[in-house]
Amino acid sequence: MKTAVLLPLLLAAADASAAEALWLGRFDATQASIPAPWQIEHLDQRVAPTRYRLRQWDGVMAIEAQAKQSMALLARPLSADLQQTPILCWRWRIDAPVAAADMTKKSGDDYAARVYLSFAVPPEQLGLATRVKLRLARAIYGAQVPDAAINYVWDNRHPVGTLQDNAYTDRARMLVLRSGAAEAGRWVSERRDLAEDFRRAFGDLAGRPNGLAIATDTDNTGGEAQAGFADFHLVGRDQPCQSGSAP
Repeated sequence: MKTAVLLPLLLAAADASAAEALWLGRFDATQASIPAPWQIEHLDQRVAPTRYRLRQWDGVMAIEAQAKQSMALLARPLSADLQQTPILCWRWRIDAPVAAADMTKKSGDDYAARVYLSFAVPPEQLGLATRVKLRLARAIYGAQVPDAAINYVWDNRHPVGTLQDNAYTDRARMLVLRSGAAEAGRWVSERRDLAEDFRRAFGDLAGRPNGLAIATDTDNTGGEAQAGFADFHLVGRDQPCQSGSAP
Protein backbone atom coordinates (compact mmCIF):
# COMPACT_ATOMS: atom_id res chain seq x y z
CA MET A 1 0.00 0.00 0.00
CA LYS A 2 1.37 3.36 -0.98
CA THR A 3 2.37 5.83 1.75
CA ALA A 4 -0.12 8.38 0.45
CA VAL A 5 -2.93 5.90 1.11
CA LEU A 6 -1.54 4.36 4.30
CA LEU A 7 -0.79 7.61 6.16
CA PRO A 8 -4.41 8.84 6.43
CA LEU A 9 -5.47 5.42 7.75
CA LEU A 10 -2.74 5.46 10.39
CA LEU A 11 -3.67 8.99 11.45
CA ALA A 12 -7.33 8.04 11.70
CA ALA A 13 -6.47 5.03 13.85
CA ALA A 14 -4.31 7.19 16.09
CA ASP A 15 -7.10 9.74 16.47
CA ALA A 16 -9.58 6.99 17.42
CA SER A 17 -7.19 5.59 20.03
CA ALA A 18 -6.50 9.05 21.48
CA ALA A 19 -10.23 9.73 21.79
CA GLU A 20 -10.81 6.75 24.08
CA ALA A 21 -11.41 7.41 27.76
CA LEU A 22 -11.73 4.98 30.65
CA TRP A 23 -15.18 5.81 32.02
CA LEU A 24 -15.79 5.28 35.74
CA GLY A 25 -19.03 7.16 36.26
CA ARG A 26 -21.15 8.17 33.28
CA PHE A 27 -24.81 8.13 34.26
CA ASP A 28 -27.93 8.34 32.12
CA ALA A 29 -31.64 8.91 32.60
CA THR A 30 -32.58 5.34 31.68
CA GLN A 31 -30.98 4.00 34.87
CA ALA A 32 -33.45 3.51 37.72
CA SER A 33 -30.77 3.64 40.38
CA ILE A 34 -27.04 4.17 40.83
CA PRO A 35 -25.42 1.41 38.76
CA ALA A 36 -22.95 -1.23 39.91
CA PRO A 37 -20.13 -1.36 40.75
CA TRP A 38 -20.90 1.79 42.77
CA GLN A 39 -22.05 0.92 46.30
CA ILE A 40 -22.45 2.49 49.72
CA GLU A 41 -19.63 2.07 52.24
CA HIS A 42 -21.07 2.92 55.65
CA LEU A 43 -17.99 2.86 57.86
CA ASP A 44 -19.47 3.93 61.20
CA GLN A 45 -22.81 2.33 62.07
CA ARG A 46 -23.30 4.86 64.89
CA VAL A 47 -23.68 7.64 62.30
CA ALA A 48 -26.52 8.01 59.81
CA PRO A 49 -25.45 7.37 56.19
CA THR A 50 -25.34 10.13 53.59
CA ARG A 51 -28.07 9.60 50.97
CA TYR A 52 -27.15 9.18 47.30
CA ARG A 53 -29.41 9.09 44.25
CA LEU A 54 -29.36 9.73 40.51
CA ARG A 55 -30.61 13.11 39.42
CA GLN A 56 -30.68 15.20 36.26
CA TRP A 57 -29.36 18.51 37.48
CA ASP A 58 -29.15 21.57 35.22
CA GLY A 59 -28.85 19.28 32.21
CA VAL A 60 -26.24 17.00 33.79
CA MET A 61 -27.07 13.41 34.76
CA ALA A 62 -25.35 13.07 38.09
CA ILE A 63 -25.21 11.53 41.53
CA GLU A 64 -26.75 13.79 44.16
CA ALA A 65 -25.43 13.49 47.72
CA GLN A 66 -27.44 14.77 50.68
CA ALA A 67 -25.89 14.82 54.15
CA LYS A 68 -27.67 15.59 57.40
CA GLN A 69 -25.39 14.89 60.37
CA SER A 70 -24.27 11.92 58.29
CA MET A 71 -21.37 10.16 56.61
CA ALA A 72 -21.01 7.35 54.07
CA LEU A 73 -18.92 6.88 50.97
CA LEU A 74 -20.31 5.93 47.59
CA ALA A 75 -17.46 3.86 46.20
CA ARG A 76 -16.38 1.65 43.34
CA PRO A 77 -13.27 -0.41 42.60
CA LEU A 78 -10.75 1.05 40.20
CA SER A 79 -8.02 -0.58 38.15
CA ALA A 80 -5.95 1.81 36.07
CA ASP A 81 -2.52 2.09 34.51
CA LEU A 82 -1.23 5.53 35.44
CA GLN A 83 1.38 5.28 32.72
CA GLN A 84 -1.40 5.24 30.13
CA THR A 85 -4.28 7.17 31.73
CA PRO A 86 -3.06 9.25 34.68
CA ILE A 87 -5.57 12.11 34.32
CA LEU A 88 -8.81 11.95 36.30
CA CYS A 89 -11.62 14.16 35.01
CA TRP A 90 -14.99 14.88 36.61
CA ARG A 91 -17.58 17.54 37.34
CA TRP A 92 -19.00 18.50 40.72
CA ARG A 93 -21.07 21.16 42.41
CA ILE A 94 -22.16 22.16 45.90
CA ASP A 95 -25.03 24.20 47.26
CA ALA A 96 -22.76 25.73 49.89
CA PRO A 97 -19.61 24.81 51.84
CA VAL A 98 -19.93 23.36 55.34
CA ALA A 99 -19.68 26.57 57.36
CA ALA A 100 -18.46 25.01 60.63
CA ALA A 101 -15.88 22.69 59.04
CA ASP A 102 -12.19 22.83 59.93
CA MET A 103 -10.00 20.24 58.21
CA THR A 104 -7.27 20.65 60.84
CA LYS A 105 -9.47 19.13 63.58
CA LYS A 106 -11.35 15.84 63.98
CA SER A 107 -14.38 17.82 65.14
CA GLY A 108 -14.34 19.77 61.86
CA ASP A 109 -13.49 16.99 59.39
CA ASP A 110 -16.53 17.57 57.13
CA TYR A 111 -16.80 18.57 53.47
CA ALA A 112 -19.59 19.61 51.16
CA ALA A 113 -17.94 17.44 48.51
CA ARG A 114 -14.90 15.24 48.26
CA VAL A 115 -13.51 12.78 45.74
CA TYR A 116 -11.50 10.01 47.32
CA LEU A 117 -8.83 7.93 45.56
CA SER A 118 -7.41 4.91 47.37
CA PHE A 119 -4.08 3.32 46.49
CA ALA A 120 -2.36 0.01 47.15
CA VAL A 121 1.31 0.27 48.12
CA PRO A 122 3.80 -2.65 48.08
CA PRO A 123 4.12 -3.92 51.69
CA GLU A 124 7.91 -3.65 51.63
CA GLN A 125 7.56 0.12 51.12
CA LEU A 126 5.51 0.52 54.28
CA GLY A 127 7.29 0.60 57.65
CA LEU A 128 6.43 -1.85 60.41
CA ALA A 129 4.58 0.80 62.44
CA THR A 130 2.45 1.72 59.42
CA ARG A 131 1.59 -1.92 58.71
CA VAL A 132 0.53 -2.42 62.32
CA LYS A 133 -1.67 0.72 62.24
CA LEU A 134 -3.30 -0.42 59.02
CA ARG A 135 -3.95 -3.89 60.42
CA LEU A 136 -5.66 -2.41 63.47
CA ALA A 137 -7.71 0.01 61.38
CA ARG A 138 -8.90 -2.79 59.12
CA ALA A 139 -9.89 -4.87 62.13
CA ILE A 140 -12.20 -2.02 63.18
CA TYR A 141 -13.42 -0.56 59.89
CA GLY A 142 -12.94 -3.38 57.40
CA ALA A 143 -10.72 -4.32 54.52
CA GLN A 144 -11.57 -1.14 52.58
CA VAL A 145 -9.10 0.90 54.69
CA PRO A 146 -6.42 1.79 52.10
CA ASP A 147 -2.63 1.80 52.24
CA ALA A 148 -2.79 5.43 51.09
CA ALA A 149 -5.47 7.83 49.89
CA ILE A 150 -5.88 11.25 48.33
CA ASN A 151 -9.00 13.28 49.10
CA TYR A 152 -9.79 16.05 46.65
CA VAL A 153 -12.01 18.36 48.68
CA TRP A 154 -14.28 21.36 48.30
CA ASP A 155 -13.38 23.13 51.54
CA ASN A 156 -14.88 26.14 53.28
CA ARG A 157 -11.84 28.23 54.19
CA HIS A 158 -8.39 26.89 53.28
CA PRO A 159 -6.63 28.15 50.14
CA VAL A 160 -6.82 26.15 46.94
CA GLY A 161 -3.73 23.93 46.74
CA THR A 162 -3.56 23.25 50.49
CA LEU A 163 -2.24 19.72 51.07
CA GLN A 164 -2.20 18.21 54.54
CA ASP A 165 -2.81 15.02 56.50
CA ASN A 166 -6.34 14.05 57.33
CA ALA A 167 -7.23 14.92 60.93
CA TYR A 168 -7.66 11.21 61.73
CA THR A 169 -4.82 9.55 59.84
CA ASP A 170 -1.64 10.37 57.96
CA ARG A 171 -2.48 7.61 55.46
CA ALA A 172 -4.95 10.02 53.83
CA ARG A 173 -3.96 13.41 52.42
CA MET A 174 -6.45 16.21 51.88
CA LEU A 175 -5.93 18.39 48.79
CA VAL A 176 -8.12 21.48 48.46
CA LEU A 177 -9.32 22.00 44.87
CA ARG A 178 -12.13 24.48 45.58
CA SER A 179 -12.73 26.67 48.60
CA GLY A 180 -15.59 28.83 49.76
CA ALA A 181 -18.90 29.67 48.15
CA ALA A 182 -17.85 31.73 45.11
CA GLU A 183 -18.45 28.81 42.71
CA ALA A 184 -21.33 27.20 44.61
CA GLY A 185 -24.57 26.55 42.73
CA ARG A 186 -23.00 25.58 39.40
CA TRP A 187 -21.08 22.72 37.82
CA VAL A 188 -17.29 22.97 37.97
CA SER A 189 -14.94 20.76 35.93
CA GLU A 190 -11.75 19.21 37.32
CA ARG A 191 -8.69 17.64 35.73
CA ARG A 192 -6.07 16.07 38.01
CA ASP A 193 -2.86 14.15 37.32
CA LEU A 194 -3.16 11.24 39.77
CA ALA A 195 0.45 10.16 39.36
CA GLU A 196 1.75 13.65 40.09
CA ASP A 197 -0.64 14.23 42.98
CA PHE A 198 0.33 10.89 44.55
CA ARG A 199 4.01 11.74 44.23
CA ARG A 200 3.40 15.11 45.84
CA ALA A 201 1.41 13.54 48.68
CA PHE A 202 3.45 10.39 49.36
CA GLY A 203 6.85 10.91 47.77
CA ASP A 204 8.51 7.96 46.09
CA LEU A 205 6.04 5.26 47.15
CA ALA A 206 4.74 3.10 44.32
CA GLY A 207 0.99 3.67 44.51
CA ARG A 208 -1.51 1.76 42.38
CA PRO A 209 -5.07 3.17 42.35
CA ASN A 210 -7.61 0.59 43.49
CA GLY A 211 -10.69 2.58 44.46
CA LEU A 212 -12.70 5.71 43.72
CA ALA A 213 -15.30 7.16 46.08
CA ILE A 214 -17.34 10.30 46.56
CA ALA A 215 -18.71 11.75 49.76
CA THR A 216 -20.64 14.58 51.29
CA ASP A 217 -20.32 14.41 55.07
CA THR A 218 -21.48 16.45 58.04
CA ASP A 219 -21.27 13.95 60.91
CA ASN A 220 -18.59 15.84 62.85
CA THR A 221 -20.10 19.33 62.63
CA GLY A 222 -23.73 18.21 62.77
CA GLY A 223 -24.78 20.26 59.76
CA GLU A 224 -26.34 19.67 56.35
CA ALA A 225 -24.88 19.74 52.84
CA GLN A 226 -25.82 18.85 49.28
CA ALA A 227 -23.56 18.15 46.30
CA GLY A 228 -23.52 16.63 42.83
CA PHE A 229 -20.91 14.48 41.05
CA ALA A 230 -20.73 13.49 37.38
CA ASP A 231 -18.64 12.32 34.42
CA PHE A 232 -15.76 10.49 36.11
CA HIS A 233 -13.20 9.21 33.59
CA LEU A 234 -9.48 8.73 33.05
CA VAL A 235 -7.56 9.95 30.00
CA GLY A 236 -3.95 10.29 28.89
CA ARG A 237 -1.95 13.43 29.58
CA ASP A 238 -2.33 14.61 25.99
CA GLN A 239 -6.07 13.91 25.83
CA PRO A 240 -8.85 16.35 26.67
CA CYS A 241 -11.48 15.59 29.26
CA GLN A 242 -14.78 14.47 27.77
CA SER A 243 -18.39 15.21 28.60
CA GLY A 244 -20.68 12.36 29.48
CA SER A 245 -23.87 14.40 29.44
CA ALA A 246 -25.11 17.77 28.30
CA PRO A 247 -23.57 20.75 30.14
